[in-house]
Amino acid sequence: MTSEWNRMLAGELYDPLAPELVQARERARDLCHDLNATRERDQDRRRQLLCELLGSGGESVQVQPPFYCDYGSNIHLGRNVYFNFNCVVLDVCEVRVGDFTLFGPAVQIYTATHPMDPQLRRTQESGKPVTIGRDVWVGGGAILCPGVTIGDETVIGAGSVVTRDIPARVVAAGNPCRVIRAIGADERS
Repeated sequence: MTSEWNRMLAGELYDPLAPELVQARERARDLCHDLNATRERDQDRRRQLLCELLGSGGESVQVQPPFYCDYGSNIHLGRNVYFNFNCVVLDVCEVRVGDFTLFGPAVQIYTATHPMDPQLRRTQESGKPVTIGRDVWVGGGAILCPGVTIGDETVIGAGSVVTRDIPARVVAAGNPCRVIRAIGADERS
């Protein structure tokens, strides 16, 4: 890939209008359009499109269309990840998701961010990777901001805005999202 692609993945400032990035986003949007146009009975076609779109994990992910992303190739999923309706992943940096993680409807994962300087913001952007552990449940309408990590077996409440890392095995909710309590061993059902 080109230097703009490498700068983007490294979280450095990059030009989002570089031709190779525009072309890669167009590819992803075309694949998302095709995915979103499938019918429920078109599971084989969905699987084929997801394998083509995603960096890894397309062979076992379950996605309820519509689904939207910037590049797709920067999304790496463990086994049996589930995205409910209307999820958005802005994957200018890598998004890594562990096995058996569930995303409620309208969850948004953002790796993209912009400079505070308005002049620089006109031509440059950057990103920070997002990492989500295994067996995480992210409630509907939650927003995961650039650079956050969510630990294994954590539950993120619906509508939460995750602006900082959340540890493993906790319930966290709110805006900004904060730990409410640990998940006890007796709560496994």
